[in-house]
Amino acid sequence: MSDPLARLAGAPITWGVCEVPGWGWQLGSERVLNEVSDLGLRAIELGPRGFLPDDPGEVARTLRRHDLRLAAGFLPAVLHRPESRAATLESVAAVAESLAGAGADLLVLAAELGNGAGGYDRSAELSDREWKALLEGLDQARAAAARHKLPVALHPHYGTAVERRDHVERIVGDSDVALCVDTGHLLVGGADPVEVVRAAGRRVTHVHLKDVDAGLAARVRTGEIGYREAVSLGLYRPLGDGDVDVTAVVKLLEAAGYDGWYVLEQDVVLASEPPAGDGPAASAARSIHYLTGIMQG
Repeated sequence: MSDPLARLAGAPITWGVCEVPGWGWQLGSERVLNEVSDLGLRAIELGPRGFLPDDPGEVARTLRRHDLRLAAGFLPAVLHRPESRAATLESVAAVAESLAGAGADLLVLAAELGNGAGGYDRSAELSDREWKALLEGLDQARAAAARHKLPVALHPHYGTAVERRDHVERIVGDSDVALCVDTGHLLVGGADPVEVVRAAGRRVTHVHLKDVDAGLAARVRTGEIGYREAVSLGLYRPLGDGDVDVTAVVKLLEAAGYDGWYVLEQDVVLASEPPAGDGPAASAARSIHYLTGIMQG
């Protein structure tokens, strides 16, 4: 790759900006956008509501001031409950319209459990009937977004209905939905990111790159500690500092012809505002250096 930075994007959660209430200290958008741009990244994901303006045109203008564009937006949606499907699809369509208006390439969906927990600390197992409804809901959500010419990728995510290895295998086997491969959430859920990439092939249309402390991930899976607590303890590491085979993932994707964004994500919980250029920015710089070495190798 002639310019390894050309397809690297940032994510607000790398700077501790998260949609979960009470997650931690929330940095302002100007600081985050400045640091993302200063690192040489070309794009950023939308982040939670309130991080960037509500108006799509203003989002695009804000990002242009920082020499950035919008890579994608993330939406947790309850897809396995037919009784609430109409409202869910309205939300999907509205978010897709806004994202398209702001110049995004993709809508990233997570199969929210809708258990009222307000975070990702709880797990649940869907019944076969609920799985069927989830697959139907996914198809309808894709159609809703397609009306605004925006593709959808499903994000297997800890604390959602598609969390564990068998869940991911079921999605790959029973649906043709595109996938957002998140190397961190896959490992936390017990899947091997390398095997998921190998099985999904060209269905991977978006990538969140994380490295993971496998010991903390195991404690999350057994219920010894909650997901947010694990993140606050350093569950996610700069690329190359954890237990994900990032090199194998990237090389498999490139060999398969993947041409989408690599979004650098290292979810953190901030207790306070770090000094400028320190904390998240320093960790992101280490990840960029590591990933650049892979891509140039």
